[in-house]
Amino acid sequence: MPHSLTSQRRRSLLLAAGAALATPLAAHAQAGGEDIVIGGSIPMTGVFAFAGIGIDAGIKDYLKIANDAGGIKGRKLKYVPEDTGYKVDASVAAFKKITSQNKVHLYYGDSTGFAKTINPELDRTGEIMMAGASFATELNDPKKYPNQFLVGPDYTEMFGILLNHIAKEKPGAKVAFVYSDSEFGRDPIDSSEALAKKLGLSVAVKIMTPAGSVDVSTEVIKLRRAAPDYTIFHGYILAPIPEFITQGKQQGMKSKWMGTFWTMDSSTVMKMGEVGDGFMGVMPYRYYYDTEKAPMLEKIRQMRPEYQSTAYIQGFLAAMLFTESAKRCLDAGKELNGKNLKAALNTIKDFDTGGLIGVPITISGNSIPVGRVYRADMKAQKMVAASDWIKL
Repeated sequence: MPHSLTSQRRRSLLLAAGAALATPLAAHAQAGGEDIVIGGSIPMTGVFAFAGIGIDAGIKDYLKIANDAGGIKGRKLKYVPEDTGYKVDASVAAFKKITSQNKVHLYYGDSTGFAKTINPELDRTGEIMMAGASFATELNDPKKYPNQFLVGPDYTEMFGILLNHIAKEKPGAKVAFVYSDSEFGRDPIDSSEALAKKLGLSVAVKIMTPAGSVDVSTEVIKLRRAAPDYTIFHGYILAPIPEFITQGKQQGMKSKWMGTFWTMDSSTVMKMGEVGDGFMGVMPYRYYYDTEKAPMLEKIRQMRPEYQSTAYIQGFLAAMLFTESAKRCLDAGKELNGKNLKAALNTIKDFDTGGLIGVPITISGNSIPVGRVYRADMKAQKMVAASDWIKL
């Protein structure tokens, strides 16, 4: 699950994050005005560090590009992250510390738990627009979460993209949902069952397992009896997916196997080995090594010649959308606050992300409901496109 970061590289990344925090925290005045501050609750350690390290690097790289080009109206973008270890209380403490020492306009959060916990505070102060690592369906509600947005489709929309692909590829197919017994796992299940029916598909079985379950033999028997054409896994990163596929294939199952965003990083899928060949899933972004024209990916590859994860791309795109919202706000002569930044974000229509997403995007609500189905090619050790870009 974590990328093969040497402990030395991980240490140097943490030291770099620490050094970034040690710079004087009071926003210093630039010639064009004070810095535009992006705070971050970033899990640089703990179970989600594999994503946090990528997210952090993506945010830094985009802000470097923006600042090298002069910032926004002569104002520099300043990033102030704190490590949270992926714990909600540490994340809240980080938010309080960063916002007490800086005039923060934008914030990146590390989890659904944090996004929900901090939301009343965002509403109360009205100062900040926030995005983050969560794709929770619940957050995709502009009434309840007016100052937040998701950097991609929500989990229900991810299922929607997969189900639309299935309905096109095999009309009337039987589908199975296998998900973890967690808020993350349960999120899209009920609404996606309704959508499957609407698309003329049948949900043959729904199987819930503990998040880190090891022995899945009983569940595999249930799955084999249901004989689905497609099995969608959600709420896991890697385990127990390879175990399900291995046992399913041993028992003669002919299902195609699919996953959602947090399973779909190239390095995660490649860990499945031979059994993962042909594994498919939804991805809102292009992969680092995609060969289609994408000027922003070329820039990333120049800055970082080694593979960068999909979490990196997510952090990079979050910083791009933060910057674009602030730019639109200032262009309109509006004050930088949560409401104005979100209104500016919602003016984004047919926006070109430099090819990070393969079609121009429009953000009318709290999410970017677009993605593509990719398939694992174990010989090439790459994820290859299995569908066009699907907009919901």
